[in-house]
Amino acid sequence: MFSFLVAAKLYASEPPPLTLDYYKSTCPTVFDVIRKETECAVLTDPRNAALIVRLHFHDCFVQGCDASILLDDTVTLKGEKTAAANAHSLKGFELIDQIKNMVESECPGIVSCADILTIAARDAVILVGGPYWDVPVGRKDSMTANIDLANTNLPTPNESLLSIISKFLYQGLSVTDMVALSGAHTIGMARCQSFRSRIYGDYGFTSVKNPISESQLSNLRSICPPIGGGKSDNNISAMDYVTPNLFDNSFYQLLLNGEGLLNSDQEMYSSVFGIQTRELVKKYAADPLDFFRQFSESMVKMGNITNSESFVTGEVRKNCRFVNT
Repeated sequence: MFSFLVAAKLYASEPPPLTLDYYKSTCPTVFDVIRKETECAVLTDPRNAALIVRLHFHDCFVQGCDASILLDDTVTLKGEKTAAANAHSLKGFELIDQIKNMVESECPGIVSCADILTIAARDAVILVGGPYWDVPVGRKDSMTANIDLANTNLPTPNESLLSIISKFLYQGLSVTDMVALSGAHTIGMARCQSFRSRIYGDYGFTSVKNPISESQLSNLRSICPPIGGGKSDNNISAMDYVTPNLFDNSFYQLLLNGEGLLNSDQEMYSSVFGIQTRELVKKYAADPLDFFRQFSESMVKMGNITNSESFVTGEVRKNCRFVNT
């Protein structure tokens, strides 16, 4: 227990060396450039917003927010893209490549990929109707990735509530942070493989009995057949079928109706262990402004999970997919 507490303390308690004006003199236009490129990506396809946010989340939970998730496999480096929670589900790397190229043309060698991803995640949320928050910057890009940590640290769709809570606590994030950050699923998509056990399991028991809910379950089963292993594993469905391209609190209202697409999401409301999480779901379902406020606060907190080693040995990558040579 002591080592667990120490690990959590290292992540959460030491203030990261990040500031709002880090690039004020070296790249004053960086926020404008990133916003413009992110806007192009989201206007082209609103689903790109969720892809960028997901990349940021999966980056920060492994070695801190250091852009390790963006590294490709090479002869000498094993990246995190093939980890169980990332393979077949993480997309949008080319969006970050495009933003990086534009930032490099404006300020060569100055802005880290880790900062670009963190800023782009904020801008992506705003562009689909979500809240604004200030993004502290000054991260460095890691020289390494860790597929083992990716397999261990990242929550999975069928994981128990207590197990997921423990993964957030390990990062120095609270139960409140967990419920609020899960609200990003309001713009997310999920693969059939991630929700098959849910729709052929307890979905019919947790969901309210009305024509809309029953129609949605029928639709999900038409997308995702009960037997896996084929192409259908990659069929996708919105996690918030009411307003899939709008960042709002509809996700929590679906949980109240027992219609969470992922088992891990529905557990926040339906689990017998979800005493605290259930009340938070009710709170955010009733008050979108309260959800926005907490989501903003929790995103800053997650973005401040830093890789202390990267500040010593890290760099500003020229290409986000590879360490500099």
